[in-house]
Amino acid sequence: MDYLQLRVLPLLALLASLIYFFYFQDSPTLFERSDCSLFPYNHYWIISKRIVTPHGVISGAVEVKEEKIVSIIKEEDWHGNLKKGQIIDYGEAVVMPGLIDVHAHLNDPGRTEWEGFPSGTRAAAAGGITTLIDMPLNNFPATVSAETLKLKIDAAEKNIYVDVGFWGGLVPENAFDANSLEALLSAGALGLKSFMCPSGINDFPMTNSSHIKEGLSILAKYRRPLLVHAEIPQDSESHLENGENDPRSYSTYLKTRPPSWEEAAIRELLTVSKDTRIGGPAEGAHLHVVHLSDAGSSLQLLKEAKSNGDSVTVETCPHYLAFSAEEIKDGDTCFKCAPPIRDAANKERLWTALLEGDIDMLSSDHSPSVPDLKLFDEGNFLKAWGGISSLQVGLSFITNSYNCFISTMPIHVKLYWLTSSRCNLVVIQNIVLQCARLEFQRVGLSSLKLEIVIWWTWITGY
Repeated sequence: MDYLQLRVLPLLALLASLIYFFYFQDSPTLFERSDCSLFPYNHYWIISKRIVTPHGVISGAVEVKEEKIVSIIKEEDWHGNLKKGQIIDYGEAVVMPGLIDVHAHLNDPGRTEWEGFPSGTRAAAAGGITTLIDMPLNNFPATVSAETLKLKIDAAEKNIYVDVGFWGGLVPENAFDANSLEALLSAGALGLKSFMCPSGINDFPMTNSSHIKEGLSILAKYRRPLLVHAEIPQDSESHLENGENDPRSYSTYLKTRPPSWEEAAIRELLTVSKDTRIGGPAEGAHLHVVHLSDAGSSLQLLKEAKSNGDSVTVETCPHYLAFSAEEIKDGDTCFKCAPPIRDAANKERLWTALLEGDIDMLSSDHSPSVPDLKLFDEGNFLKAWGGISSLQVGLSFITNSYNCFISTMPIHVKLYWLTSSRCNLVVIQNIVLQCARLEFQRVGLSSLKLEIVIWWTWITGY
């Protein structure tokens, strides 16, 4: 699939998202999470040729009774069961568990002109995400205390279209205040998030390994994770001193955040992650590295930490798997994020690591802003806001970009993919289900009802 197709196909998902948005915006009340079924039936069956299950992709039916899935049966095992209840036939549409996104910035309250719970959670639903965990920034004030968490909960009440949870923030102000952190966690924060570099938000300053060590000791009592933006600034500005670097060129921005930033941060993190091993002083806590971009030394360090028994996981994002630095045009600042999108060879290594299980999960790192901050007219990568808005198109990014990667897959994976008809269900089964289970475990969502996503996709070129 060529670059044009990669850019055009996600627009189909965007069109569907817009239809969804405008269909529901006239509704007098928002969805209540206890009563959000679109079907007026108490008992019904969803039929599809492509149902994603933990044991493979099947042709069959999903039985739903009183808003709960009670059985999944293969087509050959129906034996008249479908006579009990209404039947909704989706043909070859993909039927699968709703996605869980553990990394999204909805900016509510305080910066709703950037985004807000109503539009952000609608976008999530349109993109197949039925549960998301909201970051403690870029809302104002940042979610770093029980009091500021309550502000966020109040803002979300009756304003959400999917299930939403919240991370709290670990910052120098509260890192050594055990009472404050415990109050934040007791108030409902699912874990904590910190930055090892400037966050771009004044009320969310960066932390170092001492702050992180203290945070892990508190999190161990609650058996909850610490999520870390792992970049430590190095001497990269010297590459720009000769004045020959065009700020409209993506390669200029790429030089300012090399892989060594990620490697340095992860090396420092691993000096404290050993405390999370069985028998360690922070046993029960967990360290999660967000939005890994470097598939080289940084990833290797994390693999070694896991093999040593550290309680560590790592995520990457759809934009790192779908795009590469060589494709980004001058001035196209919608692709600016941190860490940056790297070259095509790095992208392929990320895909390999994800499919082999070395990268544990995907998240969107959805980070919107007002258009003016992206400097679209000026196209200055060095000054534009860094963040990619992708809640409703991430699934399209993944399925479409995987088809460009399929030629490098082992033959048994290729054959399985070729039997899935128009849509790559290998990537859905092996990534979505694996990530969903792990994310539920890590953020304590096991009590939620399973929710279903039904979607159509068209893959060309094969």
